Amino acid sequence: MANVDQDSNLDGATEGSSDANAPLKRNPDDPGWNYGTLCDPLNKDAIKCKLCRFICKAGITRLKYHVSGLKGNGVAICKNARKEDKVVCAALLEKPKEDKIAKRKREEEMRAEVEIEVEDNEFYARSKKKGEAICVRWTSVPFHSIDNDAFKKFVEGFGQYGRGYYPPSQYLLREPLLKEEVERTKGLLKKQEEEWARNGCSVMTDGWTDRKRRSIMNFCVYSREGTTFHSSVECSKDSHTGQFIFDYVDKCIEDVGAQNVIHVVTDNVANNMATAKLLIEKRPNMFWNSCASHTIDLMLEAIGKEGKFKEWIAKVKTLTIFIYAHHWTLALMWKFTKCKDIMRPGVTRFAATFLTLQSFMEKQEKLKHMFTSHEWTQSKWSRKNGTGAYEIVIIRSFWNGVNLCLKVFSPLVKILRLADGDRKASMGFLYGEI
Repeated sequence: MANVDQDSNLDGATEGSSDANAPLKRNPDDPGWNYGTLCDPLNKDAIKCKLCRFICKAGITRLKYHVSGLKGNGVAICKNARKEDKVVCAALLEKPKEDKIAKRKREEEMRAEVEIEVEDNEFYARSKKKGEAICVRWTSVPFHSIDNDAFKKFVEGFGQYGRGYYPPSQYLLREPLLKEEVERTKGLLKKQEEEWARNGCSVMTDGWTDRKRRSIMNFCVYSREGTTFHSSVECSKDSHTGQFIFDYVDKCIEDVGAQNVIHVVTDNVANNMATAKLLIEKRPNMFWNSCASHTIDLMLEAIGKEGKFKEWIAKVKTLTIFIYAHHWTLALMWKFTKCKDIMRPGVTRFAATFLTLQSFMEKQEKLKHMFTSHEWTQSKWSRKNGTGAYEIVIIRSFWNGVNLCLKVFSPLVKILRLADGDRKASMGFLYGEI
């Protein structure tokens, strides 16, 4: 290793400084540091040779060339390096090349596992299936990615390239390829921006909470060319006052161009009402509207809080919570409903409630059979916490109430689906339904 006898004093003198500068080192585990030490805390590439005090300003790899005595690398040869020092540094320089060869060999072996021969159709089918399985197993590709158009183009590109394709490095993905894709996307948005300037556009805001309970505000721009995502703000630590929301909306308007924005759409909550007042004061030439789907959802929630509607919805929630809170009751329900759930997700909170009410009516007889079955009567739940759930299901008035809820809510839910859909322009259909 390093010439300790020749430079023991130097090692002792620089030990403290080397330890102090250790966090600044690039690749601190590189054995090449046995022959050099940092000499400038502001320059990670400036390294002093421990053997001859030569300062190499091109990093630890160039220092190893200095000690090894290999020529043709633009660095002076160390005159104090012993033969064993030269051998060690030369071996260190060869190691990356050997690692690269070994990596390529491993890649060739992996490629051999999915190599496809096209002469035999049966063998081709088996090999193709094997390759697809390996892709899903070892790269953690989600199953729904198969339906993604971009993923299909990605796979098609493999086929057009042919054998011998190597995937890009992480650097290529993170730097040049990502930047190229950003520029390509900006180019695709030129058509939308031209439409904004020609016929105007609407700025739309959407506040929501993700699974980690983070509050997020999205801004989109709508025009005849379609909807374009503009920006997103994570604002969990901030108070969502009218002024706070207005500041972000106003910034989005400035980014798009105040001369291009005709219309602003927000949710119908109280703080957005305050935002609307501030917007009208500053920009009286713009229109403001509350989100149609959010307004209809609030109407449904308000009706659901009235009298008997509230009571029937509460009973549905109680029954749902009881069934899903216990493994045994959930398994029994699945047995009678043929593995179908009674809960259904919806585009809004109340839409989910409506769909659950609808699901209850569809499974009315199956739920009655469940709570009057031999399995239920012999279980502990029929004599314990399940008595309340049993009484809800067998009473005719409960099912009459659920049916009445559906009759009252159905017209508004139909309008809600039209307003929240994105398959076609729905304004004309909304007026027709109203």
